[in-house]
Amino acid sequence: MSTCAVLSFRLGGTDGVSIVADTWINALHRAGFEVRTVAGEGNVDVLLPDLAIGQWPDGASGLHGPDAATDADIARLTQVVSTALADCDLVVVENLGSIPMNLPAAIAVARAREGLPTIWHHHDPAWQRDRYADVAELPPREAVPSGKWRHVTINELTRQQFLDRGFAATTILNGFDVHAGLGDRESERRRLGFDSDELVLVHPVRAIERKNVPLAIDIAQQLGATYWITGPAEEGYAETLRSLLEDARTSGLKVVHEPSTSLADMYAASDVVVFPSTWEGFGNPPIDAAIHRRPAIVGHYPVADELRALGFRWFDPDNLDALETWISAPDESLLDHNVEVVVSTLSLEVMESALTDLLNEAGWLP
Repeated sequence: MSTCAVLSFRLGGTDGVSIVADTWINALHRAGFEVRTVAGEGNVDVLLPDLAIGQWPDGASGLHGPDAATDADIARLTQVVSTALADCDLVVVENLGSIPMNLPAAIAVARAREGLPTIWHHHDPAWQRDRYADVAELPPREAVPSGKWRHVTINELTRQQFLDRGFAATTILNGFDVHAGLGDRESERRRLGFDSDELVLVHPVRAIERKNVPLAIDIAQQLGATYWITGPAEEGYAETLRSLLEDARTSGLKVVHEPSTSLADMYAASDVVVFPSTWEGFGNPPIDAAIHRRPAIVGHYPVADELRALGFRWFDPDNLDALETWISAPDESLLDHNVEVVVSTLSLEVMESALTDLLNEAGWLP
């Protein structure tokens, strides 16, 4: 049986990259691969701590400063990665070759995979974030082009940006389980202390700057809703989040900062999904909201406009009148429509078909 390794900073968690990686892992299994997970952290088959986010000092690159990774460190890590992947027929690199949250690891993986079948799956490349604008090492290029690498983006905007930088890439949109069961609304609301008639606005994100927590809080205040944010603070945002939530509570807003029991229970327990991000490589929550039959307020980050073009009907964070009208008299046809858009354009079946076509074109199907 052919073996495929799926490799990243972390896998098996609730972050967007891990969730999408899980759908690819299942698709690769169905394509006939034995799949091995390799990451710096998480519940994985092969744990290589040097791949983890923040493993090397000095912020974005990890290549500068007296304590940063040296050429010898990278050479050692290249050998470690090569050994871990030695018997793999194919490797899928999930975002580790896209964003420099561990650049020494990305360089090592690229060297280890030189001339070998590799899919670089890009969720949000470096140039899409101001803090990484000067990083030139990613995405990796083969020292000697072999035709054995494929670059895959999760949206057309990023694919065009790759093309502008001299990289051929294929877009495979994220896939979603349109048959996911609905959660237990009453039990989850009872656990979190929500009253039966309480309007709950869920913000299902890790708390980082681009998720636009201030606007989400403002929307909750305008709607007179409880604000429920489910993810932890990351990327140095903890103190900012603490201050924002404290100020919101002082102003009289009910705030809950706690993870859900499950994804299905989270959507079941909520009434509206808020997602006012300023940037996303894709943005899974509005799609999940559609599957779980919840209205969504979605910001105007560039890829959201690309998703809107598929046909989604989302509410505008700058004009809540339409949502307030909908809340007062819910129109199920809007929810029906959004489910149909997911089924026809973003189902797991659609994603798997696109991935199979790529593997077939490359000659990598088992």
